[in-house]
Amino acid sequence: MFIDRYGPWALIAGASEGTGAAFARRIAAEGIRPILVARRIEPLNDLATEIEREHGVESLTIATDLTAEDACDIIVQAVGSREVGLFVANAGADLNGQEFLDADMPAWLDLVALNVATPLKLCHHFGRHMRERGHGGIILLGTGVSYGGMKSLAVYSGAKSFLLSFGESLWSELKPYGVDVLNLMLGRTDTPAFRRALAEKGLPLPTGLAAPQDVAETALKRLALGPVHNWGATDDLPGFAPTSPDERRARIARLEEAGKAVMK
Repeated sequence: MFIDRYGPWALIAGASEGTGAAFARRIAAEGIRPILVARRIEPLNDLATEIEREHGVESLTIATDLTAEDACDIIVQAVGSREVGLFVANAGADLNGQEFLDADMPAWLDLVALNVATPLKLCHHFGRHMRERGHGGIILLGTGVSYGGMKSLAVYSGAKSFLLSFGESLWSELKPYGVDVLNLMLGRTDTPAFRRALAEKGLPLPTGLAAPQDVAETALKRLALGPVHNWGATDDLPGFAPTSPDERRARIARLEEAGKAVMK
């Protein structure tokens, strides 16, 4: 059962709205208790109340800035002895929207902390416990820019590219222990943050956006397959990537075999 494989608690970073909130609702529908993490406590508490009312499941809310150096320590302390069987690294965005030289370094370092350093620390802490127990799951949300850079997204695309390679490697390392890892690569998604960004630039809302609830549903269905799923594409097609998930999975297998030969 899903709860046996990924429960009894699930940690969702960036849970206050959009896809994070959708993950929390969908996971709670499976009977797993969500740990909701974001900067603002009010929407987290509202979401926790909604989840308990609709699904009869308690939640834990943790308000912390995920760009802070001690964010992982704060989360770990608040979680305490609760058994986290699923970690969703949903928080991650380009906070600047500028070319690299047009913003100061603190802004870029915050972006790296949000998209790389904090998810890395959380994967390390909770992944160790999953490996010891022999079950669990990790979902890393990425985007099409994970596959290559472009103007005004130098640091963001670099951070997401790191997370993609990290997630594939983690999938390879943890699959013998019964722990699943999935990089879910999204296109444009209808989130409040995306709508706010468009409004600030005076741009209309495009059609064909992915719905947050569909994102959560797809991620949970694909989690056991890993290590990569491109939104809107089957595994044998590259979608917006240079190679398909099937090809990337095969490449990892070839590298593993090559590594064994070197280690002999």
